[in-house]
Amino acid sequence: MKYYLQAMLDHLSEDDSAMLKAIYAPRVVAVQPTDASRNLCVAPDGEIRLYGCIDKKEPDDPGTPVYMSSRDCGLSWKTHLIHSDKYLGAAGYNPETGRYINAYPNEYRKPTQQAFKEPGTWAVLSDRGFDDEDCRFVFLTDKHVHILKKPLYIEECRRWFIPGEWNTPDRHKHVVIFTSDDDGENWNMQMLPHAPAFEPKPPHKNTRWQQYSCEPTIVSLGGDRLMMIVRTSQDYHYMHYSDDRGDSWTDPAPSPFHGTITMPVLEKLSDGRIVFFWCNNQPMPERDPDTIFPPLDATARAGIWEDVFTNRDANHLAITEDCGKSWRGFRELFLNEIRNYADFRSIGGANSRDKSVHQAEILELPYNKLLVSFGQNQIARKVVILDIDWLYETDRREDFRLGLGNVTTHMYLHSNLCGYKGFSGHCAYNRTNGALLIPDPAGNFEEVLQICRIEDERLVYKKQGAVWNYPATTRGKVSVRFMIRGSGIAVSLTDHWYNACDETVRDGAFCSLSVTAKDTAPDIWHDMDIRYDTDMGTAAVYLDDVLWKQLTAAVPAPIGLCYLHLQTLAEHEDQAGTLIKILAKTTE
Repeated sequence: MKYYLQAMLDHLSEDDSAMLKAIYAPRVVAVQPTDASRNLCVAPDGEIRLYGCIDKKEPDDPGTPVYMSSRDCGLSWKTHLIHSDKYLGAAGYNPETGRYINAYPNEYRKPTQQAFKEPGTWAVLSDRGFDDEDCRFVFLTDKHVHILKKPLYIEECRRWFIPGEWNTPDRHKHVVIFTSDDDGENWNMQMLPHAPAFEPKPPHKNTRWQQYSCEPTIVSLGGDRLMMIVRTSQDYHYMHYSDDRGDSWTDPAPSPFHGTITMPVLEKLSDGRIVFFWCNNQPMPERDPDTIFPPLDATARAGIWEDVFTNRDANHLAITEDCGKSWRGFRELFLNEIRNYADFRSIGGANSRDKSVHQAEILELPYNKLLVSFGQNQIARKVVILDIDWLYETDRREDFRLGLGNVTTHMYLHSNLCGYKGFSGHCAYNRTNGALLIPDPAGNFEEVLQICRIEDERLVYKKQGAVWNYPATTRGKVSVRFMIRGSGIAVSLTDHWYNACDETVRDGAFCSLSVTAKDTAPDIWHDMDIRYDTDMGTAAVYLDDVLWKQLTAAVPAPIGLCYLHLQTLAEHEDQAGTLIKILAKTTE
């Protein structure tokens, strides 16, 4: 059991315990004061804290330093002002010695950590707690190592780890790992080889932000073996392994997890299972910069910066019981609630440049629960609690009775792109609704989803679609009840999220097929069942219970399938479109 779990239980009233036990699917319990990254911590007495700042008017405004605290496992929170200009903050903790450790580069000003006179990066030590004003500073390196993760003490290794990244003068990002075997008094630094640069090939017409390797996350696999996953510019996160407590690491290699320029997070549970948070998402292809107005700046053109992020509106959780040999879940933890907003770039203000649900921190709670803090900008970030058993579900059904909260349909509007320009918008398109709910033609007061095409010149891409997540399995049946009134739809099964309007989905889908009015009777609901087996690389398509097509996998899906992507086939205006009544996934 983790050092704080019994203390948490001791704090809970009978009602608290009942309410915590009742949580199953992800439930929002708070909005944290600062973007998730390294602000979540828990004291030996079970108090949870989320550090940050409030009243920020601009991204670089220090704001007012605060921390939110909870003594009932995250069910309720209280905000506290921080009056000192020197404090430890959200630190890692060694339960064997009672030592707290944090780390900062010397330029750190968020929230108000005292600046260091010497250049470089420093560890901060305390034996008193998060509020210690007499914490000690231990020199790590004269390099500015940034995006430091919260220091991690791994009990199996009896070693401290501080992961971070360092930019070389030629802008290559390297993973940097600091380790200490004497409780933070002395440190060793390693710089690991990085993942390759992104090479633009069709359908890409420009480069991505060249991340190489950054934002590492580390977990123990037992004994001396460790696993690390890093953020890259590729279509996948990359992995390293160590068999000697982190003294040496394998070269970076692609992981089975799709993810581009987003933060991965690993967390080991008390029973040895490992939870993984990431954005299992494919961004839109890079556009020709000469077609974008206002013109892209030189940094976005050169891959020193990004022009637009299009893969940060869904985040995901998976779990492994065998140290990563197999994974379950691949479920959407949360869909960005502002993903359809026409004022996406400006809503929420400039308290944080980005507005996404990527970046996270994870905390194990009693009663088989998880607390996950994620997101950027006060309008998008959230703290949620969920039951781990939710990740083990295999089936799901959607009939739109609760609206469009469980599907992605947004479209992108031509917008001011590139990085922060003194306005709150940052590397983002404004958006609008794509596929919408309309009355069921039967006049039964139910609603159905209409996927069509509208020739609106404000749209960057014009094909409407819908994207729906279900629990990942290697074998299963995906069902769609539909009625074609216009050009028809493309149906694709994939192992990761695509934008609803992405016309390249077939290039990365396990299988795809087209359904047109010629294949169906008019004004009649039809049922399509796709029975897939990713181990065999096959899918059988049934139309109204009759075998219609046999498909062979276009690409492998070693961990299984978890997404249904529907998109109009219309090449011109099609306001009739295709109606969708029910989506379902069952395991056979």
